[in-house]
Amino acid sequence: MLHAVRKSRSVWLFAGIGIGLVIHALWADAPLEAVATDRYENFAIATGPLDNDVEALYFLDSATGDLMAAVLSTQTGQFNSFYKYNILNDLGVDPGKNPRFLIVTGVADIRRGSARLRPGRAIVYIAELTSGKVGAYAIPWARERHNAGQPFVGTFVPLDVTQMRVAAIREQ
Repeated sequence: MLHAVRKSRSVWLFAGIGIGLVIHALWADAPLEAVATDRYENFAIATGPLDNDVEALYFLDSATGDLMAAVLSTQTGQFNSFYKYNILNDLGVDPGKNPRFLIVTGVADIRRGSARLRPGRAIVYIAELTSGKVGAYAIPWARERHNAGQPFVGTFVPLDVTQMRVAAIREQ
């Protein structure tokens, strides 16, 4: 009997479907989130969620130190919220020394500030490779303003800067 079960394709098919249904039931409510990062020469780009159904596009210009973000309206499908902040002073970087940056996003539930403007879910981490410093930045987010389709221009909120590498890299 056990040998017949091992060879029966229909038994394995139904077992696979059953396991798939159990896995789906356990994780059906878990949202899928994808972030992306890329860079080319003096530019870096990343995405990260601001809310459950809204994400921001982050852009870093290494030549100027400008960190920028744009948010698509869920109503119009056009960019309607923009943010900008210069990170050079925070990281103690001299733009004339050819800084090298990395950018990634992470998710955090930081709930401080007024009830109307709280940090969005994505935290933007900027690392400067020659100094070894890393800064964390957030966007002040108001879901109600976004849902109303109100255009907005604002600035990033610097959260913290830390030293990740203690030995400085010398230029060669």
